[in-house]
Amino acid sequence: MCGIVGYCGPQSAVTPLIQALRRLEYRGYDSAGIALGVRGKLFVEKRAGKLANLENALDIELPVVHSGIGHTRWATHGGPTDRNAHPHVDNDGKLAVIHNGIIENYSQLRLTMQERGHTFSSDTDTESVAYLLSDLRKEHNGDLVVAMREAVKILRGSFTLVAIHADNPDVIVGVRRNSPLVVGLGEGENFLASDVAAFINHTKRAIELGQDEVVMITPTTVEITDLDGAVIAPREYEISWDASAAQKGGFAHFMLKEIFEQPKAVADTLIGRLSDNKQIVLDELSMSVQEIRALKKITVIACGTAYHAGMIAKYAIEKWSKIPVDVEIASEFRYRDPIITPETLVIAISQSGETMDTLMAVRHAKAAGARVLTICNTHSSTIPRESDAVLYTHAGPEIAVASTKALLTQMIAVYLIALHLAQVNGALTDEQIEGLYIELLALPGKIEMILETVEPLRALTRSFADKNTVLFLGRNIGYPVALEGALKLKELAYIHAEGFAGGELKHGPIALIEEGTPVIAILPVADEHALDQKMLSNIQEVKARGACVIVIAQDGVHVEGAQHIIRIPVVSALLQPVLATVPLQVFAYEMALARGNDVDQPRNLAKSVTVE
Repeated sequence: MCGIVGYCGPQSAVTPLIQALRRLEYRGYDSAGIALGVRGKLFVEKRAGKLANLENALDIELPVVHSGIGHTRWATHGGPTDRNAHPHVDNDGKLAVIHNGIIENYSQLRLTMQERGHTFSSDTDTESVAYLLSDLRKEHNGDLVVAMREAVKILRGSFTLVAIHADNPDVIVGVRRNSPLVVGLGEGENFLASDVAAFINHTKRAIELGQDEVVMITPTTVEITDLDGAVIAPREYEISWDASAAQKGGFAHFMLKEIFEQPKAVADTLIGRLSDNKQIVLDELSMSVQEIRALKKITVIACGTAYHAGMIAKYAIEKWSKIPVDVEIASEFRYRDPIITPETLVIAISQSGETMDTLMAVRHAKAAGARVLTICNTHSSTIPRESDAVLYTHAGPEIAVASTKALLTQMIAVYLIALHLAQVNGALTDEQIEGLYIELLALPGKIEMILETVEPLRALTRSFADKNTVLFLGRNIGYPVALEGALKLKELAYIHAEGFAGGELKHGPIALIEEGTPVIAILPVADEHALDQKMLSNIQEVKARGACVIVIAQDGVHVEGAQHIIRIPVVSALLQPVLATVPLQVFAYEMALARGNDVDQPRNLAKSVTVE
């Protein structure tokens, strides 16, 4: 989950490295460091804490060099201290390495390196890699590329490694295994990074790297080889967004900007999905009519916020297409021997496409013979590359750690899949599908309406800043919305928050209610099951026990028993989560602000979870 960057080119390396680290700080902000390629001996500086601490330490006269590597850390092995910060350097002070991921056999490797006389100064699993690379380089006549290939054959785990040596500082070498690394192709300069955001203000040309591929960059060349040394042809692609998309654009925080970008993100994900003859166009599925009709089951795998999108997928797919759906937490999926057959479609949901738990679940599903469709926001990332098909959302870069627009576009993606499956199965008529699609097209405008009237909600939220518990209630498709509201509040406000199915309230959770406890209830759309009336009964139950009740309800719906009502536009029941989620995002954002927390970089969290 760390941020990695390497630079070779005509610029003084400090500037592009610090710029890149600033763009990557969302990936980890426990510490940061750089190593500059000074010929003969490296210049290394690293500091615990936010990137600003490193920048302050670099406010000195620095050597003018044109290559270097940089790192922002999310701590795994060893606490967030100066000595555990990356880069890690060999005992000669000439080789520096930065690392994302986990080296699983580091304990044995550390013992081996100590037996060879290497002296350790950190608690990390990475330092042993610096010594291993140093030894291997000496064994192979100073060839850092060969040393990297041989090191990867020894190492176990999921990792990205990038290294530089003072004897040849214009060469930077990297490798990836189950962890992201991309190449940026500039004019007379080249980059390595864990995310294209690192170099988007320099170039929009990038090269994707495959599993166990070793890359060497200089200012003018890029060479990719496999672990046997065979040269691999570059797979170049164009980045579809520009540098301004990764900037705040006048908003106080990335999260607030991304909340307000949701109408466009939803519209971009929907555009062009209905043909003139009322057919849902979803060519990305790459499945024939016969294959879809042969499906016996769909299993959705995801983590965190994406898991809530998966829960919504279950309601929509089962209701519209009549195919049974299981929703699994990806980190638990492969450890319980799930029943997977060739008639199973596995839908993996990951914003980054690098979520390690989801990636390993995908591999398990494919090994069992399932077809895998991924919903992802990041082109050329690992999970889409290893899937049979991918449906890209069009949220654009999401920098804030707490996911907002990625979630709403994931919801749109699962609705489109559900409609496509229903169309093929004949479970819905063409007229019904067209009607639902038209209603989907109206969602961006309705999100805009919510955002235009959000100021009273922000003011209301500040009145709850001293509360240490907030409970969320939902029924049916409102239940995953309640779970998402609670997750956002935990992530940002650092308070106890839980989401419950309304019918479960009397089975235990109501014991948590005491005088003044805020309870946010998502009122369902009225249906044949009278779920709205059942939720109104839940509201009366918690109010009678002293709760302060906030209800999210559609315009025009009469609500009794609530102290506060947040209105959202009218929409069909299955589509309500797209609108009901937005006020909960604003609530969490404003609560974090009121409590003085870092909105974009909440403590202990990183954007992309690339370790198990």
